[in-house]
Amino acid sequence: MLKEFKEFAMRGNVMDLAIAVIIGGAFGKIIASLVNDILMPLIGLLLGGLDFSGLAFKVGEASINYGLFLQTVVDFLIVAFVIFLLVRTMSKMKKPAPAAAPTTKECPYCFSVIHIKATRCPNCTSEVK
Repeated sequence: MLKEFKEFAMRGNVMDLAIAVIIGGAFGKIIASLVNDILMPLIGLLLGGLDFSGLAFKVGEASINYGLFLQTVVDFLIVAFVIFLLVRTMSKMKKPAPAAAPTTKECPYCFSVIHIKATRCPNCTSEVK
């Protein structure tokens, strides 16, 4: 069982996924810092000195921090947009697979499907080009 786990863990897909998760976590921290430390203060300044991290209201003893929620939504939108750009770029870089050459054709007389190299239709016995 340990040998099987080692083979599973050392496969390329698993290692690629692990690397992607680690890089994604680090990228998420960079985006969170961008939003919290640069974008939201600028947006707050444009809105008259509003500090989003302090936006909250109380419901009984609970504090509803909707300003922090707004920052998290902006984080998500930036990450989603960057991922969209990456996927779109990678899709454009992929070359489409060449179309396979046809192996059959249609008899112009009886419309049955015949081999591409056939010179006579096996169904109606007509000569075909």
